[in-house]
Amino acid sequence: MKLFLDTALIEDVDAALATGLVEGLTTNPSLMAKSGQPMMAQVAALAARVPGPVSAEVGALNTEGMIAEGKALAAIARNVVVKLPLTEAGLQACQALRYADIKTNVTLCFSAAQALCAAKARATYVSPFLGRVDDNGGDGLQMLREIRTIFDRMDTSTQILAASVRTVDHVVGAAVAGADCVTLPPNIFHALYQHPLTDKGLAAFTADWEKAGLSIL
Repeated sequence: MKLFLDTALIEDVDAALATGLVEGLTTNPSLMAKSGQPMMAQVAALAARVPGPVSAEVGALNTEGMIAEGKALAAIARNVVVKLPLTEAGLQACQALRYADIKTNVTLCFSAAQALCAAKARATYVSPFLGRVDDNGGDGLQMLREIRTIFDRMDTSTQILAASVRTVDHVVGAAVAGADCVTLPPNIFHALYQHPLTDKGLAAFTADWEKAGLSIL
């Protein structure tokens, strides 16, 4: 499962890229607004930094507008993926953009039925929102398992990009359920490799190292 970062801030991206674990980036209008930069310029800056796919979302609500904006975003860099809402207009725009050989990420997915529609529209990625499903009394990971089963049976190339990740357990659950990718905010990303027992063990090893006067060099 690939790890994507969910942010539009350059400092967050640089810090995460330094770990060598980040394989892509997702943004949305709310994250872009936090950057305080013009959207097109910020997308270009992010795409130049991240070696993998960078999702950037359209603002239009009608099919024609989404297609026009999608083509403009895709023209910024080869690794830009056009993010579209999972609406009728978004699915129509997805098909048109895919026929133009433009990669797409169909977002705001809250059910396996919606994910099926995204796959039929030939989306490159579909983004089921785990945390928001949980917030509304559902089971985000169960939804993800259903999507995985459906996609395996229909033999689609659409990749499952788990989103709205709130905890490290969400990330592990997404991996177990068979997500192709997961996008996570910086705090959850850095929490993946942290554990109090690791800190405790390292402190003990360091104390013994210093007590024994050991040195490698």
